[in-house]
Amino acid sequence: MSYTIFFGRHMARAQKSPRNGVRRPVWAEVSLSALAHNFNAIRKYVNPPEEKRKTRRKVLCIVKGNGYGHGGPEVAKALEEAGSDWFGVTCTDEGIAVREAGVRKPILALTSFVPGEESLLVQHDLTAMIHRCQQLPLLERAAARRGKKRVQFHLKIDTGMNRLGIATSDMECFAREYAKCKHLQLTGIFSHFASSEVFTNTAVGQQTREQERRFYSALDRLCALGIDPGIVHLANSAAIVTRPETWADMVRPGVILYGYHPGYDPMEKREEAEQRLPLKPVMSLRSRVISLRNVPTGAGVGYNATFVAKRPTKIAVLAAGYGDGIHRSLGNRGSVLLRGKLAPIVGIVSMDVTMIDVTDIEDMQIGEVATIYGTDGAHVLPANRVARGIGTVTSDLLCMASQRVPRLYVR
Repeated sequence: MSYTIFFGRHMARAQKSPRNGVRRPVWAEVSLSALAHNFNAIRKYVNPPEEKRKTRRKVLCIVKGNGYGHGGPEVAKALEEAGSDWFGVTCTDEGIAVREAGVRKPILALTSFVPGEESLLVQHDLTAMIHRCQQLPLLERAAARRGKKRVQFHLKIDTGMNRLGIATSDMECFAREYAKCKHLQLTGIFSHFASSEVFTNTAVGQQTREQERRFYSALDRLCALGIDPGIVHLANSAAIVTRPETWADMVRPGVILYGYHPGYDPMEKREEAEQRLPLKPVMSLRSRVISLRNVPTGAGVGYNATFVAKRPTKIAVLAAGYGDGIHRSLGNRGSVLLRGKLAPIVGIVSMDVTMIDVTDIEDMQIGEVATIYGTDGAHVLPANRVARGIGTVTSDLLCMASQRVPRLYVR
C-alpha cells in the first residue's frame, strides 16, 4: 500500500507504511476510499429513483476548516474526482488553497469577503456569498475591472439564526442594488438551519420549519421582483438525513462526509440516522509509544499528579499531545485503542505527549501504535464517541488535528 504524505502544502511519496518512517511518530491517516464511499452514499440518498427528477440533485461538499481537519485541498481534489458538484469553504484564503490544488468545480465562500478581498475572489473564480446589500457595489467594481464575463454570487438569507444573511424583509433593498450591478449574476440562494437535528416538541424543535417558511416567503418575493434565484439550497448534514423536504436543488453535507452523524435530540434519532445512511470514518489519528515505565502504588503521573496509581502500574507515553490534536479534556477521562483494547489516558494531557495505562495489555513494546480515534483493522474508536465523552461535538475534535501532524492519504 502506498501513501501520499502532506506537510502543509508540501507533498512527498512514500512507498511503504508511514509507521516505519523516521520522524516524530504521530500522523493522521485519511482514507480516500471511505471519503468516496460517504460521498456516493449521500448523493444516492438525496436522489431517490422514485422522485423521477429531470436533473440530479447537486451536492456541495463542505471542505472548510481545512476539510474538518482532514486537509481541505486534498479532500476537495478527491471529492471532485468522486463527482462533487460544488465545494464550500470558509473564506478567500481557503478557496484559493483549494483552487491551487487543481480543483475546477465551483467554490462557494461561505462567510463571504471583507472589503479588499473581492478582487482575489474574482481572480480565482470563487463564488462570493452576499449577506449585506452594501457588499454588492464592492463586488460589482471588482467584476467590472476583470472584463466582460459576469461574476456569479450566491445570496444568503437570514431566516432566524441571526448570524449572517440579508433579512427576509430586505428583498426590495437587494433588488434595487442588484439592478445596478451589470457585471454580476445571482446563481444561488440559501440559508442555514440553526437546529435541524432537534425534533423535540419545543420552540427549538419547531425552528427548522419556521426557517423554511421564512426562506420560501423571501424566495417568492424575490421571484415576484423578477429575479431568478438560481440554485436553491438549504440542507446541512442533519437535514440531509432526516428532513428530505429541505433538499431543494442542492444539499451541503459537512460532518457526514467524514463519517459521522451529528448529535440529535432526542438521542434515538442518531441511531435511526445511522441506519438510514451508513457511513465510514475517514480519519484515524495515531501515535506510537515512545516510553514505558513501571510506576509504584501511590506515585503520581504528569502535571499536578492528577492521576495517582492505585496499584503497580505500567505507563506508556505517546508522542502526541494537545498540540497535535489530543483534546486536553481527555486526561483521566478518555482512552486510546491499542491492540484492539482500550487503554485509559491518565494524568493531564501535555502539549507534546500523552500518558496511557497499559497495565492490562501484556508484553507491551516501545514503538507500538495507538489510535486516538478512528479505525484500527476490525476495531473502531469513533470520534463522535470520544467527543461525546468530553462534552463537545465531533467537528471540534476532528478540527483539532494540528498542522504539525502529517496527513497520510490512503487509497
